[in-house]
Amino acid sequence: MAGDDGEFTTADAYHDLAQWYTQALGKQLAEEQCARLTPVLAGLFGYHLLQVGGYFGNLAQGRTSIRHCVSVSPTLPADVLAQPDALPIATDSVDVVILPHTLEIEPRPHQVLREVERVLIPEGHVVIIGFNPWSIWGLWRWRPSLRGHMPWLGHFFSLARIKDWLSLLDFEVTRTEIFFYRPPLQNESLLRRLRFIEYIGQRFFSFRGGIYIVVARKRVVTLTPLRRKNMTARRVLAPAGYAHHGG
Repeated sequence: MAGDDGEFTTADAYHDLAQWYTQALGKQLAEEQCARLTPVLAGLFGYHLLQVGGYFGNLAQGRTSIRHCVSVSPTLPADVLAQPDALPIATDSVDVVILPHTLEIEPRPHQVLREVERVLIPEGHVVIIGFNPWSIWGLWRWRPSLRGHMPWLGHFFSLARIKDWLSLLDFEVTRTEIFFYRPPLQNESLLRRLRFIEYIGQRFFSFRGGIYIVVARKRVVTLTPLRRKNMTARRVLAPAGYAHHGG
């Protein structure tokens, strides 16, 4: 899908990714992602949760005790239509932010993370879902028949790159998961028969899974006040011309 002027836009990318998730492979991946997200979100608490990039519905629904969950995206479906790199959200107001493949679609991914850092409360959490370029998924995207299509058209950022960006913004990574070691085949029955590959991948090729989830906490910078020197403190050295003689 392309815009009216024929140019492929960010909104088109969100739309195409949503369409891809209705296909056999996308359905399998969505099922696995939701299963992995459930224990992650169940351990995060607060009052407000923000999903940036609502490409296939509300990921938090039924998986969190946080009652106020809002999705923001430049295209529908979303509760708020806005750009992820300029969120219309108050500073230090959100407890949890979910980025489901958002960094891979947005042209300014680091600015998106800066916005996430801004809106999160101190000790708030961000949950990032991404495609692993150092996997069979990363190789698959170079097939000529897949070029120009989502999700292969997106930017696949390595887990190390994501961690570097988070560190620069003073986040502390608290959890990482890598999964889906099966090849990205559009055959639902074959994908289910190949499920045994997940065990092999986790055991022997743990960093080669196609998808990762990263959870990071916004650290609080504490300032330690400097104590002023006590100018009337007792002298350590004896005054000149004075000597103490024992005896």
